[in-house]
Amino acid sequence: MSVAAKQQLIKRIEQRMREGISVSAMDVLIDALNQELGSYELETIETSETDSDTEDFLDAFLSAKKLEGRSEKTIAHYEYILSRFFKEVKTPIREITVFHLRGYLTKRKARGISDKTLEGERTVFSSFFGWVHKEGLLKMNPCANLSAIKCPKVVRLPFTDVELEKLRQACQSARDKAIIFFLLATGCRISEACGLDRTDIDFAHGECIVYGKGSKERPVFLDDVAAMYLRRYLAERTDDLPALFVGKGTKRMSPHGVRKMLCTVSARAGVENVHPHRFRRTLATNLIARGMPIQEVAAILGHDKLDTTMTYVYLNRDDVHNSYKKYA
Repeated sequence: MSVAAKQQLIKRIEQRMREGISVSAMDVLIDALNQELGSYELETIETSETDSDTEDFLDAFLSAKKLEGRSEKTIAHYEYILSRFFKEVKTPIREITVFHLRGYLTKRKARGISDKTLEGERTVFSSFFGWVHKEGLLKMNPCANLSAIKCPKVVRLPFTDVELEKLRQACQSARDKAIIFFLLATGCRISEACGLDRTDIDFAHGECIVYGKGSKERPVFLDDVAAMYLRRYLAERTDDLPALFVGKGTKRMSPHGVRKMLCTVSARAGVENVHPHRFRRTLATNLIARGMPIQEVAAILGHDKLDTTMTYVYLNRDDVHNSYKKYA
């Protein structure tokens, strides 16, 4: 081992330990190191661009979110966003600053990524680094000064009564009508609806239990119209499969299958922007317009936060104006 290399190593060790032990103890340690290192050949090992702490911290974060009850889809989303970030910035996690985060998001924006997508990624970064900092694994939270990205507000309209009638008339099977009016009445997510069995439906009380994100169960309700179409569909079935909705080959219908069906029906009906989430939006808007408390609407949709529910509600300008005249 060269003299220069040995002196550099001793200096680095001394700097790290200076505040932890006394001067006399330091002298004894340095002498011992000088004697021992003289008989060894040492070489510097370069640390990788992404330190091992990054993977450990990410695994710990994802495990914590699983314990909190987050869905597998949400966990996979977190992992994808964060892994892509660490792979691109190539910086040990303890050295990441707000400038790395801003630079990364700026490059993504230059590639044409929408502000809404970037804000979603920023939220993931904030959740991760906030958790790591709170756990005491990082001294500073690099997201503390990372401001939210403003997104243009897009008005997402619910279905009108005319559009719903056009969709009903465009359906060529009892199953398609049953699915459309089941989604409209219950506000179910498409994955929740596809996971139901026939025995889950309680026609006597007009309800069923669905399992939402994080395996949280909640009751949803059927109105008379949805119950009627669902009964007709089940009465036509000749198979003995437990699934509530089945596709071709008598297999349980998948979310992809439902979306494909809706696309076909919407083209036939001449109604644009037909997708499963728009039925949830329509239900939320109608319930609020008829006077249901927003807390109860949130419970039906399976939302933990009222702010989330409000993003589903379309407030008609005329209705707001009429309410103002009534209460002002």
